[in-house]
Amino acid sequence: MTIELAVPETRPVPWTRRHLLGLEDLSRPELETILDTAEDFAEVSQRRRKKRAGLKGKVVVNLFFEPSTRTRTSFGLAAKRLSADTIDFTTSSSSLMKGESFIDTAKNIEAMGIDVMVVRHSSPGAPHLLAQHVGCSVVNAGDGAHEHPTQGLLDMFTIRRCKGRLENLTVGLVGDISHSRVARSNIHGLLKLGARVIVCGPPTLVPPSIAQLGVEISHRLEDILARCDVINLLRIQFERQRHGLFPSINEYARLFGMDSQRLRRAKENVLLLAPGPINRGVEITPEVADGPHSAILQQVTNGLAVRMAVLYLLCGQPPAEG
Repeated sequence: MTIELAVPETRPVPWTRRHLLGLEDLSRPELETILDTAEDFAEVSQRRRKKRAGLKGKVVVNLFFEPSTRTRTSFGLAAKRLSADTIDFTTSSSSLMKGESFIDTAKNIEAMGIDVMVVRHSSPGAPHLLAQHVGCSVVNAGDGAHEHPTQGLLDMFTIRRCKGRLENLTVGLVGDISHSRVARSNIHGLLKLGARVIVCGPPTLVPPSIAQLGVEISHRLEDILARCDVINLLRIQFERQRHGLFPSINEYARLFGMDSQRLRRAKENVLLLAPGPINRGVEITPEVADGPHSAILQQVTNGLAVRMAVLYLLCGQPPAEG
């Protein structure tokens, strides 16, 4: 499959939000503004000198209370490419280990002159709580099983760059829907941008209540393969699950893993996504993950542009209210 760059016409709107806590509350024009701004930053990674001055003099801190490789590194690099100063907060060496509260830790860090806090936390709503207690901008980098807005945005940005649009596309979200903050952010964003969404997985991993968000539910991957323009293969969240949600890893891979045989039943130009880290041989086989339909590495590259856009919109412009 040949992936062609097709950039839609820009439709900028004034950005007035101080925080990015989720996609549920964003409007379609706001989502499009982030994606359009990311388009402006995408070329920075192709330059010989990979720098812009949009956040010069600003300070961005990564407050990660859960392990992360891609998201933490991506936000740090995004801030540096916009010429911001950066700080990485490490839980194991912080005063949290001495009993200091989450809010007190954040307020003490803010007192050092922080402009943006990028927060990942195991508790749903933690970034929202933090935003009520600090004066700087807060970006949700994943809160429990609630949302992961920049992952949803980079997934949509990747689809838009590869397919030229999101309107009227059918996107399948396959796997551990119950525990996936990525699934929720994708659902909120994709539906607002005009896509159709099918969630697919074992009944134990797909809550019936998810249909209230406006998605279709399927429990057989074979039933949706020929209908999907994009299939996003979500990681099994072993760290958040209780035992017994499916018989075995091999059984899950046999029923819901994307392999060469299933790929032949899909649309000829189907686009495959997977938020890292991928479990090779579980959600997707190695030859498919590395094959021509896969945009997994493009997602990582595009994530940098999206996070640059988010940081710039939040604090690289004249101060906004809200």
